[in-house]
Amino acid sequence: MLRLEGVEIAQGDFALAADFDVTPGRRTAVIGPSGAGKSTLLGALGGFVPLRAGRVLWNARDITHDAPGARPMAMLFQDNNLFPHLSIAQNAGLGVRPDLKLSAEDSARVAQALARVGLEGLEGRKPGELSGGQQSRAALARVLVQDRPVVLLDEPFAALGPALRREMLDLVRSLVEETGATLLMVTHDPQDVRRMAEDVIFVEGGRAAAPQPAQALLEDPPPALRAYLGV
Repeated sequence: MLRLEGVEIAQGDFALAADFDVTPGRRTAVIGPSGAGKSTLLGALGGFVPLRAGRVLWNARDITHDAPGARPMAMLFQDNNLFPHLSIAQNAGLGVRPDLKLSAEDSARVAQALARVGLEGLEGRKPGELSGGQQSRAALARVLVQDRPVVLLDEPFAALGPALRREMLDLVRSLVEETGATLLMVTHDPQDVRRMAEDVIFVEGGRAAAPQPAQALLEDPPPALRAYLGV
């Protein structure tokens, strides 16, 4: 169970509060207006943004001050965060060992992850030699090899065309269903929510609301969400 207990995040004039549980194994979309704090919320969960107050707990263990690498979470950023001078296999291997001193077993795990995301045979290529969709797949492979129980997606497919984005979302859904991971995904697109999410966290007005069932929320949104969706 992932729990945000009295969490407050502050950056300059910006402030965001959150206090809720995330049900294990659920796919949760994080939506809300631009600048509301969706990415900041995920950054705080991943350990990249400090808290002003409150705690983040995983299975009742306080992880508030744990470094990102020590948390039970893998995060996929908007820009995929691939290193241009490293091969795709090396980029994925960073998810296993940051020093890339991989054992034969580690290397096999990386190869398996690359094959799982459809990049078999491209292990030696650099990111610049791949299409945008292939780069997204490589970044997803790095998440996959980390084998963490929580996956955080910060709009990593926003730059892709609609068909390719849907393909990547379907791949993510398949992977988290296979592993049983908990997914939190920032998106602006209600269609992505309908395609992927079981629950929704609506971020607006300085607060991240507790997760609500996605279908019911989209069918009968409260006024603030209705205004955001334009319905």
